[in-house]
Amino acid sequence: MLFSLAIILLCAIILSGIAQKLKLPGLLGMLLTGIIMGPYALDLIAPEILNISADLRSMALIVILTRAGLALNIEDLKKVGRPAVLMCFIPATVEIAATTIFAPMFFPITYLEAAIMGTVLGAVSPAVIVPKMLKLMENGYGRAQSIPQLIMAGASVDDIYVIVLFTSFMGMGSGDSFDAVSLIQIPVAIVAGLLAGILAGLILMVMFKRIHMRDTVKILIILSAALLLVTLESVLKEYFPLSGLLAVMALGGTILKRSDRLAKRLSVKFSKIWVGAEILLFVLVGATVDISYGADAGGYALLLILIALLCRLGGVFLCLIKTRLNIKERLFCAIAYLPKATVQAAIGGLPLAAGIAAGKTILTVAVVAILITAPLGAVGIDATYKRYLAKCKAEH
Repeated sequence: MLFSLAIILLCAIILSGIAQKLKLPGLLGMLLTGIIMGPYALDLIAPEILNISADLRSMALIVILTRAGLALNIEDLKKVGRPAVLMCFIPATVEIAATTIFAPMFFPITYLEAAIMGTVLGAVSPAVIVPKMLKLMENGYGRAQSIPQLIMAGASVDDIYVIVLFTSFMGMGSGDSFDAVSLIQIPVAIVAGLLAGILAGLILMVMFKRIHMRDTVKILIILSAALLLVTLESVLKEYFPLSGLLAVMALGGTILKRSDRLAKRLSVKFSKIWVGAEILLFVLVGATVDISYGADAGGYALLLILIALLCRLGGVFLCLIKTRLNIKERLFCAIAYLPKATVQAAIGGLPLAAGIAAGKTILTVAVVAILITAPLGAVGIDATYKRYLAKCKAEH
């Protein structure tokens, strides 16, 4: 296990550095490290690490979402208004609908199986998007129109929406009827997650004011609280819907609201933790990718993903109608909504494991989507933000 960790860190740092030298995002090198070292290639990652891979990926995601919360000013989101709400649902809905319509034309699958495939493909990746948007906020790009905040908030709720639909369609695939009541879980999970995060943030701020402690200790306490919030989601799943990841962002946002200076200090420390967490997250996501599935996909998978992405772009533009954003800013939002990785890696294999007839096809398309959209979105964001977004003076 120690040998595997050492090799993971060294190879990821080297390949990430090479990618950056080639003017590509460093995460591409990390994903490639995971693919090469993973169980479907050289198999150099210890089984002990793979067994807890999902938990490690969740921890890394919690780190970046906590940091996002510490930088996500609610007043900025209020300025955005209607588009921030629409971005949570419309792009994913359009992409799922497109996949449901077109997938049966390319593969021998039913419309229900196509809908399951659409929900697997429909989620955007906060793990790719959030670090990019934080970088933009720190450097002042798009701040006047609150574009990074709009994209971060939308991406977080987008995942909840898609996963609830995925669960419902999977139930239908297993012989159950569509449970329309489950759709009510979406707003309930959002509100419950926000309330839980706000309450946790208020409790922590009272503790920090009454008990003197170093910022490093505060970081450990905040991380522990964030892990408990995500765990709470799993514990309550059978009884009450709650979004743990939204709760984590709300926790950070509450600290920012109560103490701007403390939030900025903590954000700096979280950015240092993210250096290591990012490597683990993307290497382990890469390790879940079985490239043999991608190789078997053929041109139809590529064509389907291209059609779905074009429809998703249209969905983003639909959300931004009658906003103050110019055409370049709208195009940037559409590009930023392309990357897929973490959710597809987490749920892509579930239909196959559940015995859905088109399970292998769904997993294949999910793998191809990760390989195409994670690099495409990351490169697209890096290549366009300086040209498409206005720069304000960075906050200090």
